[in-house]
Amino acid sequence: MDKEIIKNFTLLKTNQSLVYLDNAATTQTCVAALKAMDDYYTKSRANIHRGVYNLSIRATEQYEAARDQVASYINADREEIIFTSGTTHSLNQLAYSLSPRLSHRDNIVLTRLEHHANIVPWQQMAKHYGFTIRYAELNKDGELNANSFQKVINANTKIVSFTLVSNVLGTVAPGQEIIKLAQASKAVTIVDAAQAAAHITLDVKKLNCDFLVFSGHKMYGPTGIGVLYGKKIFLEEHLEPFLFGGEMVQSVSYENATWAELPYKFEAGTPNIAGAIGLGAAVGWIKKAGIKKMATQEEKVISYAFKKLTPLVKIVGTRKNRIGIISFTIPGIHPHDIAEVLNQNQVCIRTGYHCAEPLHHHLGLNGTARLSIGVYNTTKDIDALVVGIKKVKKLFA
Repeated sequence: MDKEIIKNFTLLKTNQSLVYLDNAATTQTCVAALKAMDDYYTKSRANIHRGVYNLSIRATEQYEAARDQVASYINADREEIIFTSGTTHSLNQLAYSLSPRLSHRDNIVLTRLEHHANIVPWQQMAKHYGFTIRYAELNKDGELNANSFQKVINANTKIVSFTLVSNVLGTVAPGQEIIKLAQASKAVTIVDAAQAAAHITLDVKKLNCDFLVFSGHKMYGPTGIGVLYGKKIFLEEHLEPFLFGGEMVQSVSYENATWAELPYKFEAGTPNIAGAIGLGAAVGWIKKAGIKKMATQEEKVISYAFKKLTPLVKIVGTRKNRIGIISFTIPGIHPHDIAEVLNQNQVCIRTGYHCAEPLHHHLGLNGTARLSIGVYNTTKDIDALVVGIKKVKKLFA
């Protein structure tokens, strides 16, 4: 591990024999986020937006500063940033809020690559409102391209929701092209950026998406905090609140209620204050480290991993247009057995469907083993993985 990087991650610094390759599930939390959260809990612990005393004012300032950090990170306006509990929450909010506008004549377009969080909410809403779900197909390399969407988008397509980076294949979708096609048919566009946020530059104005979602725990921040970005006009005219209660109201009577201004009408109740502050600090740390510099380091490790693993395992998907997620199988050996043996060597990977069971079945796979790279991983981690895989193959030969 790079010493300058590793000093920012307490768990890895104190457990240097650990090889952590499960970053697509959750990254380690950077010291900047831990310190920011500790500062809130030990120096500013109070509720936000509710007090005129100094402690509450300071907590509110920290929370809103985090919103500013996130907005800057994706080139959005601050009122377009809604804090949620994570990507799953954000996608559910969009499904529940947008679906009532649809009827049995309409369809929405997803892709074969989607995480369950971008399939199941839409399935449930389709049962209520009668719309059809269409799926953009993959090419022979397991990638999405413009042609994939041209075949399924039509005049009745109202929503196009897709993952920018597959959590199984690691492939990066051509986001701008997809969004242009969708908007040509006047469809609302939703981008799941959960696997992209820590690895590639996100610019919502350049993408021109209507909504974009991601989670803090996949970008060196805490769990339980996520982001729902929405264009201001869509938040005002297309999206209704998903949760109701305190803070999100402007006025309440025994008969009715009116909503607060953006973004607060979508943040009912006491939010995850510490989580938001931690996310803001993590974003600040990424910006300071430089996401392009981080991506360059990760690319070196990815290339090395492909070189070392290709003779040993069957890698799923193509090498091109890919971030550091590699799913693989070893014929005749169950993925869970692979992970169990690797764990004996303190190598941490993920096994199973990775919350993308339909994709695995579509590819004819009954689960995979998955390694995923973070900024702190080096070629030495891949060497340790390779040693473990050779041990697996020897044991199950």
